[in-house]
Amino acid sequence: MTQTRTPMNAVVCHGPYDYRLEQREVPRVGPNELILKIVACGICASDCKCRSGARMFWDGDEPWVKAPVVAGHEFFGEVVELGEGAGEHFGIGLGERAIAEQIVPCGKCRYCTSGSYWMCEVHNIFGFQRIVADGGMAEYLKVSSQCRVHRIPETVSDDDAAFIEPMSCGIHAVNRGDIQLDDVVVIAGAGAIGLAMVQVAHLKTPRKLVVVDMVDERLELARRFGADMVLNPARDDVNAEVKAVTDGYGCDVYIEATGAPAGVTQGLEVIRKLGRFVEFSVFGKETSVDWSIIGDRKELDVRGAHLAPYTYPVAIDLFARGLITSKGIVTHRLPLEDFGHGFDLADSTDSIKVVLKP
Repeated sequence: MTQTRTPMNAVVCHGPYDYRLEQREVPRVGPNELILKIVACGICASDCKCRSGARMFWDGDEPWVKAPVVAGHEFFGEVVELGEGAGEHFGIGLGERAIAEQIVPCGKCRYCTSGSYWMCEVHNIFGFQRIVADGGMAEYLKVSSQCRVHRIPETVSDDDAAFIEPMSCGIHAVNRGDIQLDDVVVIAGAGAIGLAMVQVAHLKTPRKLVVVDMVDERLELARRFGADMVLNPARDDVNAEVKAVTDGYGCDVYIEATGAPAGVTQGLEVIRKLGRFVEFSVFGKETSVDWSIIGDRKELDVRGAHLAPYTYPVAIDLFARGLITSKGIVTHRLPLEDFGHGFDLADSTDSIKVVLKP
């Protein structure tokens, strides 16, 4: 099935605060490549940070974002064209719904060849570097041969399918916490991925699940998803409340998903000695902490959580079984042409997850 090569609409990043709706040619496939007709593409907090020119736009003195590039990495779509050998290569057919993981591994560096593809040294990600492919804020997207592609069952709703990427990231972060049945777990930040983490952590059945956020509506949703206790730092003494339910010791696992420096310092205060601190957020500026807390005072196990290695199939299966949901998280669905309004909403507390639909 070959698409007519008429122009398509796409949201193109030219630099901080310079995103434009442009017409681009529908991409062409080569061997072992496929074309997705995009059904939906979410706007991520990292998209908002890049749009605002935050520090993550740069890698040292070099721009990490290789503009101009079509934005977006939280996408899924329908397979409308297969290059030679692509069906066998990806194990997928025409007309099926599919998602490509956000990272496009090089397949050659020490991380890719050892199985740690999500830490690829080249580190091309959809929507940030056009070296391999443009992103998903467009009508069509080309998936190159080195991408990791997963089929989406028809039983998974469009909203849930649009939330597979964030949910997969949340699963990886929760897995990094190595949650045990008798653990008290604190998740700081009840944004889109934080609320994904809440659902996954609840499935791990810890002794107590505590969620911290500044927005009461999000805390109420967290409670609906299984949180035993919700705290708002604007009125609650988070440290005292956590200590009160842990015999004064502090939580066993702290997962930081706020993107704010205060979320880090708060975690170092409320976590117990020998606790597991999982850092997930992408920060817009440098964050300073007292490292003596990590070493000399508490001997913490500090773990990063990056992207979503090997967790897309898990997320898809959990959605298909109805054990997790995007209901209440996907708050806005906008046409691609309204991307500016979508970015503004996504960068505010008036939304949780904004999805663009070409």
